[in-house]
Amino acid sequence: MATTNFAYQYKMASVLVKLIVINAAVFLVVHLGSFFFSISPQYLTRWFVLSDDLDTLLFRPWTLITYGFLHFGFFHILFNMLWLYWFGQFVLNLFTGKRLLTVYLLGALFGGLLFVLAYNLFPVFAQSRGYLIGASGAVTAIMIFIATYTPNTEVRIFTFTVKLWHIALFLFLFDLVRIPTSGNAGGLMAHVGGAIFGFVYATQLAKGNDIGIWFENFMDWIVNLFTPRKKKPFKKVHRTTQPAHKRSKPKETKSEHQKKVDGILDKIGKSGYESLTKEEKDFLFKAGKED
Repeated sequence: MATTNFAYQYKMASVLVKLIVINAAVFLVVHLGSFFFSISPQYLTRWFVLSDDLDTLLFRPWTLITYGFLHFGFFHILFNMLWLYWFGQFVLNLFTGKRLLTVYLLGALFGGLLFVLAYNLFPVFAQSRGYLIGASGAVTAIMIFIATYTPNTEVRIFTFTVKLWHIALFLFLFDLVRIPTSGNAGGLMAHVGGAIFGFVYATQLAKGNDIGIWFENFMDWIVNLFTPRKKKPFKKVHRTTQPAHKRSKPKETKSEHQKKVDGILDKIGKSGYESLTKEEKDFLFKAGKED
């Protein structure tokens, strides 16, 4: 009964809540699995983390998205989900859940791409190799997206009133200055990638250009692939028969009917109404009533 109730609540929940539940569920599965079966989390997630190696990425392209649902430890997922919930609510106040999901997934995608490019193009990362996990890039995309779209929205933090763009700018600059000295430079690059995407998406959307619509259509296509088509119920048609003497004769077509009326009217014009036969008078009378 409790399972059924939970399933119903999940079904009725917003996209924001579903994203948090999915992240939490993946975290529990990985860490409980490693605890009960003595399997390292790295072994369980090796097919879903994002590698900086281009050859590995070529054979595991899905990791550009799946890494955004994995987390190192409790505080890693806790703070990511708190930021996601807080900024996600602002997005849902203005947009649909599908738009929020688009920003989240594409934020993870572009954050992952910048991570891979940085590790393969920037000399400072030449001696570094690693993997990327965490929803930080996706959450940063949501944060920058809503702060760019509605920068003057005010929020209350303790006794201070600040605007969304103040918070977003502070967190973004905080990530930038930590890149050279942080041991998590790859993760911070993912933050930057997500932030760039969120900023571009919001500015283009404000101009009337929805650069994420292609991804929403792609998600709809994926969903339709796994949605069973409902068969229309078979409609049984009952045929009634009538005796031959009661079957009505086929009606004359409109053109034939009109031609006959025009012929009678021409006859009246030439010879007068009295020249019509009884059948013609009756026909003209019925035609007048039908019109």
